[in-house]
Amino acid sequence: MVACLALGSCGKTSEKEQVSLRVWGSEEEQECLTQMVADFEEYYGDEAEFDIHIGVQNAGEFKNNYLKDVEDSADVFEYVDDQLYDLVAAESLLPITWEKQETIEENGGNGTAIQSASCDDVLYGYPMTASNGYFLYYNKKYLNEEDVQCFDRILEVASEHEKKMYMDWTSGWYVYSFFGGAGFEIRLADNRLTNICNWNEEVNGVKGTDVAESMLAIASYDSFLSGDNEVFLEGLKRGEVIAGVSGMWNEEAVSAAYGKDYAAVKLPTYTLNDEQIQMKSFCGYRLVGVNATTEEPEWSQKLARWITNEKNQALCFENTGKSPTNIVVAKSDKVKSAPAIQALHEQRQFSIVQNVGENFWGAASSFGMVMSSGNKDDLDLQVLLDEMVSEAERPIEKKEK
Repeated sequence: MVACLALGSCGKTSEKEQVSLRVWGSEEEQECLTQMVADFEEYYGDEAEFDIHIGVQNAGEFKNNYLKDVEDSADVFEYVDDQLYDLVAAESLLPITWEKQETIEENGGNGTAIQSASCDDVLYGYPMTASNGYFLYYNKKYLNEEDVQCFDRILEVASEHEKKMYMDWTSGWYVYSFFGGAGFEIRLADNRLTNICNWNEEVNGVKGTDVAESMLAIASYDSFLSGDNEVFLEGLKRGEVIAGVSGMWNEEAVSAAYGKDYAAVKLPTYTLNDEQIQMKSFCGYRLVGVNATTEEPEWSQKLARWITNEKNQALCFENTGKSPTNIVVAKSDKVKSAPAIQALHEQRQFSIVQNVGENFWGAASSFGMVMSSGNKDDLDLQVLLDEMVSEAERPIEKKEK
C-alpha cells in the first residue's frame, strides 16, 4: 500500500497558478507592450497560466485617472516621476522588492533614474525611459561645435546671420537652468506642502540679482527669441531659428528643418560675473509601477520588471525612439547614433530630478517673462526676486481625495 501511494504521488502533476493581470501603457507603446507581455507569458509559462489584459493610459494623465478608483485600476502601469509624491501620499503604490538591487545597478546606481523612482529611500517603480529633459538643438550650417559651448557666442553668430536663438523663459522649467547652474535651489520641502527657494539670496558669493542681470544681458541681443513651444516651431518653419533649447518631443520638427545640418548637444555655458557657468536642467523619467491593492503583488512586480529590463528597453527604443535608462542599452551603437538622446545623456550630469511644488511654476513664469522682455519697466530686481520667492514658497493647498 505504501509503495502504491508513493507511486501515485510521483505520477501526479501539480496544477499551474492562474494569474490575471491588467497593464496600462501609452498609446504609442501598445505594439511593443503587446510583444513584451507575450514574451513574459512564454518565459514563465511553466509556472502559471496567464490572463493579461493591456489597456491604453497616457502616462502624463495617469495620476488623476488612477486615483479616482485605485482598486479598479491596472495592476501594472506607466507613470511620470513628477506624480510620485502624490501617488505615495495616497498609499497607492506598492514598494518594489523584486530584483530591487539588480534594478538599481542596471540603471546606473543611485543616480537620477533611481532617485526619480524613490521616496524616503523606498523604491516605487522600475525606470523605463529618460526622455524628459532639455538640451540644445543647433544648425551646423551656421554653428560649429565650439560655438555652441557658449550662450553668448551662439547669440553673436545668430545676430551676424540675422537669425535667432530660442529659449522659453515663460516657463520656470527652463528659467531654472540659470539659477541651478549658479548653485541656487528650488525644491519641495520635506513636508511636501511648501517649496524651498533661495533665488533671492546670495550663494557662494553670487547674488540672485547677478543671475537676473545675466539673463537681461542675454535678452538684450536682437538674436534672442523667447516664447512657448509654438514660437519655436514657427521659427523653425520660417528658417529663422538656428539654435534652440528644447526636448525630444521636438526632434522630428528640428530634424526636418535642419536636414543634414541637424545636431544636438548639452546646454551651453552663460556669462555670470565675467565667468562661464554651465547651465543646469531638470530631468524626468517614465516609470513602471505596481498597484498597492493588486491581488498579485509578486507577479505584478515580475511583469513590471520584465517590461523595463535590458531587452525590452532596447525594444522600446527601436519602436518609439525614447531614451533608455538601462546603462547597457544607453551605450549601444544604435542609441549613440541618435543625436538628441546623446545630448540628453550628456546634459544629465548637469541635471537634477524635478521635485517642485506647483506654486513655483506661476511665480517663475512671471519672473521669466519680465526678464525676456528686458525688464522694460525697469523694475527693481531684488524686489522681483523677493516677490517670486514669496509666491513660490506659499503653502500648497491640500486637495481633497
